[in-house]
Amino acid sequence: MKLLSAIVPCYNEEENVRYFYDEFIKNKTFFTEKDLDYELIYVDDGSADKTADEVKKLIAEDSRVHLISFSRNFGKEAARVHLISFSRNFGKEAAMYAGMKEAKGDYVAIMDADLQDPPSLLPELYGWLEQGYDTAATRRSTRTGEPPVRSFFAHRFYHLINKMSQTEIVDGARDYRLMKRQVVDAILSLSEYNRFSKGIFGWVGFRTKWVEYENIERKHGKTKWSFWKLFGYAMDGITAFSTAPLKAASITGIIFCFVSFIMIIVTIVRKLIFGDPTSGWPSLVCIIFLVSGIQMLCLGAVGQYLEKTYLEVKNRPLYIIKEKL
Repeated sequence: MKLLSAIVPCYNEEENVRYFYDEFIKNKTFFTEKDLDYELIYVDDGSADKTADEVKKLIAEDSRVHLISFSRNFGKEAARVHLISFSRNFGKEAAMYAGMKEAKGDYVAIMDADLQDPPSLLPELYGWLEQGYDTAATRRSTRTGEPPVRSFFAHRFYHLINKMSQTEIVDGARDYRLMKRQVVDAILSLSEYNRFSKGIFGWVGFRTKWVEYENIERKHGKTKWSFWKLFGYAMDGITAFSTAPLKAASITGIIFCFVSFIMIIVTIVRKLIFGDPTSGWPSLVCIIFLVSGIQMLCLGAVGQYLEKTYLEVKNRPLYIIKEKL
């Protein structure tokens, strides 16, 4: 019997913990048919609500189910529920990495607790792995329910990063995917501090099947991703999988040095031939502001990469576990 591990990152999801569990175990018939055992790994990412308490209730209930099942059918284990609780909020990237490190399954799935990643898709995803794919990943075919501005910038981000990076990142890609053990081990070998999993999934390669589904709204609660958090996450993705901003800064500097050199020659020639003193202070001030702005922009691009390097060399852990059940 093979094992399927489902990793469920949670941040203030106390209302969704139970609903996700109920939806997940609806696949019991599928697991029985495929001779699969399964484990649920809830990763509490420093929630301020009672997310961890709700998972503990499930663990207690699941343990009782396990004992009853064992007494009736020796050698046949029931599903297990696990909890990894962080000491504070370290972010979803850290939660996914922690879950993959703890997962013991031959197959590993990553799913959101808010049911925007429907557990009912698991049989289809597993079917693609049976056909020889290493990963079955999901992408949203629509963004129904999202603010139009957010959808617009999301599309622009995917278009931009695919132009800048050699790693393909599919538009609308979700973290929801089912992977074989070999793929998970490859991802875990990339222990970088500044993680952008959508890029890492693409960078490690392997044969991937993309499964589309329509966007599903959260079961309960509100999204934790504000516009500015998404903007910061997009910047992390660009700096993690492209050096194009640094190249653009260098090219811009070369162009402006060349233009400045030409303008110096023009000014000297005008003075020698026409005796025309340098004039046009308003335009000069505008040019100074323009060049200064571009310099700050280029310096900011360098600063982004310097920040990432600084965080990497400190070699701090991705997360700290407060409790594990």
